[in-house]
Amino acid sequence: MQVSDNCLKIIREFEGFKSKPYLCPAGVPTIGYGSTRYANGTAVKLTDPPITEGQADEIMQATLGQYEDAVNRYVTASINQNQFDALVDFAYNAGAQNLRTSTLLKRLNQGDYAGAAAQFDVWVNGGGKKLPGLVRRRASERTLFETPVA
Repeated sequence: MQVSDNCLKIIREFEGFKSKPYLCPAGVPTIGYGSTRYANGTAVKLTDPPITEGQADEIMQATLGQYEDAVNRYVTASINQNQFDALVDFAYNAGAQNLRTSTLLKRLNQGDYAGAAAQFDVWVNGGGKKLPGLVRRRASERTLFETPVA
């Protein structure tokens, strides 16, 4: 599977566009729509020059593949497009390794979809503290995850 516009919408909404490098709440240099690496894999540095929104979109699109691959690789349960999009956004934000080792994934792969959905609410901390933006983002991911595909 590949992401739909629903996933891109969540990323853009919650990451917001930043043309100049900044430190995210976890202290990692970030640019564009929450990208910590450029399309070529180079890590973002705080001394990097500003980018345009178009460049940010290109970086996001180029790096999304690794998160799509992670969800496709780690999820063994049957999922729909909305569930896939929610999981890719989760991995994009929290990291593919965190998805791989999460109780969310474990419950999903056991067929416990409700239990998996509830786990989105657990991942609301950044830099050691509960962040209101992550609370809203996880709620958005959970809502998408629980929304049947029409």
